[in-house]
Order: sequence, then structure tokens, then C-alpha cells
Amino acid sequence: MQKAVKKDYKTLKGEITIPSDKSMSHRAVILSSLADGKSIIKNFSKAKDPESTLNVCRLLGLDTEFKNNSTLIINSTAKFTAPNQELYCGNSGTTMRLMAGVLAGQKFNTVLTGDESLTKRPMKRIIEPLELMGAQISSSSGKSPLKITGKKLHATDYTCELSSAQVKSCVLLAGLNAEGKTSFTEPFTSRNHTEILLKYMGANIDIKGNTTTIEQSTLNPIETEIFADISSAAYFIAAALIVPDSKIILKNIGLNPTRTGIIKVIKQMGANIEILAQKEVCSELVGDIKIEYSQLKGTKIGKELIPTLIDEIPVIAVIATQAEGKTEITGAGDLRNKESDRIKAIVTELKKLGADIEETRDGMIINGKTRLKGDCELETYNDHRIAMSLYTAGLICQKEITVNGFEWVDISFPEFEELFEKIKQ
Repeated sequence: MQKAVKKDYKTLKGEITIPSDKSMSHRAVILSSLADGKSIIKNFSKAKDPESTLNVCRLLGLDTEFKNNSTLIINSTAKFTAPNQELYCGNSGTTMRLMAGVLAGQKFNTVLTGDESLTKRPMKRIIEPLELMGAQISSSSGKSPLKITGKKLHATDYTCELSSAQVKSCVLLAGLNAEGKTSFTEPFTSRNHTEILLKYMGANIDIKGNTTTIEQSTLNPIETEIFADISSAAYFIAAALIVPDSKIILKNIGLNPTRTGIIKVIKQMGANIEILAQKEVCSELVGDIKIEYSQLKGTKIGKELIPTLIDEIPVIAVIATQAEGKTEITGAGDLRNKESDRIKAIVTELKKLGADIEETRDGMIINGKTRLKGDCELETYNDHRIAMSLYTAGLICQKEITVNGFEWVDISFPEFEELFEKIKQ
């Protein structure tokens, strides 16, 4: 699908509600399936990735139904049953990695598969710690499909070289069903939604610095409402910053400190941003964000911040093209292992627009401020975040651009274009 983007409006103004957080939607389904009783999840994400997790859990015997379109009712016995087919994870690395942790300790065998993009993504990072716990997993050179032979698991103390919420969550979910105390240590704290929700549901879990320890636990069912996704909000934050005279308010955004690196970075760049109406939902911080057009300056983003904004780096690169001076991003080498090589992808496409940007081994350097020219076709590399970042760049291009493969946006944000149309004036 081709999408034409042009500046056929004056500015961006208004108040919108971003769709629900995908990370929390994944975890709410998985952890509710491991609890004994009825859970109610309001505002469940309509994106394809959380849908993949829900479908996998259903194939494992989970009893679910939707009420009023977005309220998910889960009736669980805390036990899965052996599926009669392979478990298809679509494009969702979160589904495959987290469910591998759950399934490694079951009493039956399973196969986790995915689409062409997912089969290229590294799974050795979860296979290694699971095998240390006694799991039996065969793969295609460390990639999916994953053939999991259910085994009785034992605890491990695992130190990971990479700060990864997916790897951490996989190990913790395996530890929930393993004998003894399992610990996971990472260089910097990655997003911690799994730990927060586990604790809220009654798990025996302890967090000290960058080490999380868990042991066998019984989880309580929950009733919760999923807050809005800050990773999806990032494109609207970026657009408001770079489109002259813009002023928008984003409602009910998740403000977990392990996810708000983009807010810290744009404040360093001189952004006019304000957090309003903060509150807590299931021990998670939530609030509204007011953002206005700003005169920005370049900044440095190092490895200690990367886990808090890993998904937002492509759109941060777009922001940086409109900031005076140099922006340097380092320590982001794992971006090359996402749905695409996101470093190469965003650098290649922004260069087509006239950006002064170069890729490095583990990041990129952007020199601004640059007028983006447009008048070209851009590629998404089958990657939803590249597609949305290029759309955002197109909002300020001098001439129309065409984004090829724009349908990949539906993986995470099917309402993306509709919401932008609401604030264009």
C-alpha cells in the first residue's frame, strides 16, 4: 500500500486519546492466563501484535470473550492445555519470547512460529537462559520456529549482556514455574511492566537495582484498564515539536520511567512539554502530555538511556533533523535486530529527503536544522515504526512524499492516520 503525505494543512492542534499500550496488553493477557479466576482487562489493544498473544493463549485453551468491543474477559484455571497445532505469533517478537518462557515448563510440547520477518529475529537470547533452567528448545540456528519440549525447570541466576524487557520477562515467566529462586540481572533497567504487574498480582518477586528475583507463585486475577501507549504517542509528540504553531494534548499516557526516555531527551533538546493530571493505575504512573512547537537543539543519547526509548529512536532521528546542531545516538546496536535494521533503514530514507545523517556501528549522527525536501518514494522495510516515522517526516517536507508499504502501520497502530487527521488544521 502506498501512502501520499503532504503539507495540506496549517498546523496541528487539539486533544486526542492514543490507543492502549501494547506492552501492557501482552502482559495482562499472559499473566491473567496464569492466574486462577476471572480477570477483566479494559481498553485492550486492537493492534495485531497483542492480538497474536491473545490468539496463542486461546489455542492453549484460555477461555476469553470481548464485552463492549474493548473489554476482555478472561476465565482462567491457571493451566494451559496442549494445542493441536503450531502457535503462530505473527510479527510479534514479544509474543514469541514471553510465551517461550511460559511454555518451557509445561507438561506438553509446542511449536512457536511467526511471519517471515519474525523468523529472522534473534531467539538465542532467550534460548540460552531457558536451557540453563533445564528447558529443551530446538531452533533454526537460533531463530524461529522454536520447538519446545516441556520440561520441569529449575532456578538460575542469569546475567544478561543486553538490557531487554523481552528476555527479562521470558526468564521471569519461566521462573514463575521453576523450583527455587530465579534471578535476572541486566546492565541497565529495561521496561519493567512485567515486574510491576507480577508484584501487583501477588507474585513472590524482589527487585534490587538491576536484578530481579522470582520464585514459584500463585497469581491473583485482576481488573485493570490499559493506559495509552507512549511509544505510539511518540509520533504525535514529534509532529507537534516540528510543525510550526502546533499545540496538542495527549490523554492518559503511560509514564513508567523505564519508557519515558523520549520525554527526557526532548527536554534536553529544549522541548515545550508539560505533564498534567498524573495518577496511578495498577502501580503504573499515568498522565496527560501537553506538547507545543519548539525551537530545538541537538543532544547526545547514550547507552544508559537506550532501553527507555529503543522503539522511539527512528522518530527521534526525525526530530533531530529539525534541531540546531549535532545529535549523536550511541549504544543502540540492537536496533539492527528489530523488524528491520532500523539504523540503516531510517538513515537511508531520511537521506532521500535531504537530511544530514550518517549511520554508525551502534547508532547515528544527525546534523540540523535541515529543510526536508520530499518529492520522492520512501520504503518502510516491512517495519511499522519506520513507516510511522517517515509519515511524521512527511508532515514538514516541502513537497509530497510517497511511503511504500504503509500497511505495516496496522501491526501496532491501525488508528494512526485517523488520529492525525483529527488534529490537522
